[in-house]
Amino acid sequence: MQPFTLPEFYVPYPARLSPHLEIAREHTRAWARAMEMIDPPDGEVVIWTEQDLEDHDYALLCAYTHPDAPADRLDLITDWYVWVFYFDDHFLELFKRTHDMAGARAYLDRLHAFMPIDGPITDEPTNPVERGLADLWERTVPARSLAWRERFVVSTRNLLDESLWELANINAGRLSNPIEYIEMRRKVGGAPWSANLVEHSEDAEVPAQIAATRPLRVLRDTFADAVHLRNDLFSYEREVSEEGELSNGVLVVEKFLDIDTQTAAEAVNDLLTSRLHQFEHTALAELPALLEENGIDPAGKAATLAYIKGLQDWQSGGHEWHLRSSRYMNREAAVDTLPAELTPLLGVGGLPGLPGLPSLGTSAVRIVPSLLATAPQRLRSHSNIPFRPVGVTSLPEFYLPYTTGQSPHLDHSRRAIVPWAAAMGMLDPVPGIWDEHKLVAFDFALCSAGIHPDASAAELDLTTGWLTWGTYGDDLYPVAFGRTGNLTAAKACNARLKGFMPLEGPPPEAPTNALERGLADLWQRTAGPMPLADRTAFRIAIEVMIDSWVWELENAAVNRIPDPIDYLEMRRATFGSDLTMSLCRLARSNIVPAEVFQTRPIRSLESAAADYACLLNDVFSYQKEIQFEGELHNCVLVVENFLDCDRFRALAVVNDLMTARMHQFEHIIAEELPALFDQLELDDEVRGALLSYVEELKHWLAGILRWHEGTHRYEEAELRYHPAADRRPFGSPSGLGTSTTEVRKLIAR
Repeated sequence: MQPFTLPEFYVPYPARLSPHLEIAREHTRAWARAMEMIDPPDGEVVIWTEQDLEDHDYALLCAYTHPDAPADRLDLITDWYVWVFYFDDHFLELFKRTHDMAGARAYLDRLHAFMPIDGPITDEPTNPVERGLADLWERTVPARSLAWRERFVVSTRNLLDESLWELANINAGRLSNPIEYIEMRRKVGGAPWSANLVEHSEDAEVPAQIAATRPLRVLRDTFADAVHLRNDLFSYEREVSEEGELSNGVLVVEKFLDIDTQTAAEAVNDLLTSRLHQFEHTALAELPALLEENGIDPAGKAATLAYIKGLQDWQSGGHEWHLRSSRYMNREAAVDTLPAELTPLLGVGGLPGLPGLPSLGTSAVRIVPSLLATAPQRLRSHSNIPFRPVGVTSLPEFYLPYTTGQSPHLDHSRRAIVPWAAAMGMLDPVPGIWDEHKLVAFDFALCSAGIHPDASAAELDLTTGWLTWGTYGDDLYPVAFGRTGNLTAAKACNARLKGFMPLEGPPPEAPTNALERGLADLWQRTAGPMPLADRTAFRIAIEVMIDSWVWELENAAVNRIPDPIDYLEMRRATFGSDLTMSLCRLARSNIVPAEVFQTRPIRSLESAAADYACLLNDVFSYQKEIQFEGELHNCVLVVENFLDCDRFRALAVVNDLMTARMHQFEHIIAEELPALFDQLELDDEVRGALLSYVEELKHWLAGILRWHEGTHRYEEAELRYHPAADRRPFGSPSGLGTSTTEVRKLIAR
């Protein structure tokens, strides 16, 4: 028996089949033999027999996923997929089964030589994987731009190199947490690589100026996540039951939520559906504006839309192939028959199919039940009731094994921040976002004193200023732009803010409001002394944060609770995680090479820390945001919506996520960083700088927890705030005012 029944998949587009299928089958059979993937010489490891290749039918996969590709290009695409699946099985047999980490690293390092961005391949291939890669590379890259080649090299290297992550987890018997799994699956699973091949198949490259923007990144990531989660559902039996694999989304969810396999499969399918909904939302709501704002010409627009269509074709075609390939669990899927009640829906649109294959009509009719099955999830995401009473929610017991000191300059920063904020205009009665009473109650200096316990007085004032400015902006945007739904004004505000972060010279014009004045002042004091490269990196970190404020407004405008994965990834930006972390990174830029900070272990360490802090904030701010502000962007609410559960279950899941991310943080420090240091052969000075950075991240986490426990920012009930009331300065202090008397005395000194 199968370990679970396949769920009702969301397949909103009919699959189409290329007329060049048989040509591709014949060609790729000969190519695989020429590369010695089948019928290898005596003494070589047999990974596939010819029958294995026939049964897997990668030509059918490519004929479904690239239905409009010319015959010669379909041959090439099919060869790429034969190569990537052969690599996966070859790596499994040689290294995953034997747990040979050193051999795996040497094997992967050699493959880099067969992917030169420019120039010829100089090494001689020695095995089928190397031969196949060398042949494919020389047949593919001459037709593509340098920008495409660079993207393709990155996605191919990720697919190859991050196989070591899977092997390390197998060796340690370690199951990843859901957030880590999704992020790593994108690299080892190969779907971003597939997205690059869609551009080649369609002969439609995304314009380089928008390829790295958020909408294109989200389209690529949602495509990848949906492809991988679908594959996890179909491959659970082979991977988990037969191969002992740990990198499977169903298994990860099953163990994390402590649920049975069938329920886990349904949850993974819900996430797959959510990812496809996010794809559609981004393509319809964000992409058109992006094309206009960047002045993309008609040819560039046509290429981008062809790419989007190619990604849609891949989703539907990939699903059809999974229903047929012997590689997957599909015995209970009746692919060639239709329920009797749906047969009339074919009508004249039911086109005849090839022998042994369904017609287009069969594929199209599956759309109806898939839409019906997934409609409640889509509707639920837009059915939030703002300002609903939720009451006080008891805090869970947090797992955080770190502590921090406290700067001796705390009192000084508490006193200094009030006149600075007043001078910037943050306490002005119009627009009335804050007054002195609120600012004192928020006590941002307490946070900076914990995250930077060794800072000088000037450095602590600067950190407190950045925390104050970022939080003021986050509070301002919903009031200034959210209530009117004026996204155009919000984007114009962002564009002006970027002008107050000049890389060289003074700002082009004078600031006109509190947000601009605060940023101009902080930028000059912080970025002024930096080298140009550091200044550029710091500016990008701030731009990411302020752009995320607009993303929140866009969701609020359509009352859309975010997709769980998109929320977690954007939450790092809205929380300002990269802004604060970048200051710590840049302080070591003269010691640690920039590429070391971009390695997977370092980036994973930072993401784990950021997610812990963001989720911590969501737990503390739940009542304030849901009941008093009508907010949508809180992970407890996101989990409530996704799992369709109450807030108590959602709160427990969020706390479990925090704990899992903290365990991952500890694992990276204990296991992955020492391996990275040795792999890169870093000297003692660089190792010491990185270890001190790790200590700062620990202080950052402990300082944020201490601030949440000490601030009065989340006591909205005591502040007597009501959503229908204007944000005017308070009158006579009461409630919170009494509890902050000691803080106010400090400022009066």
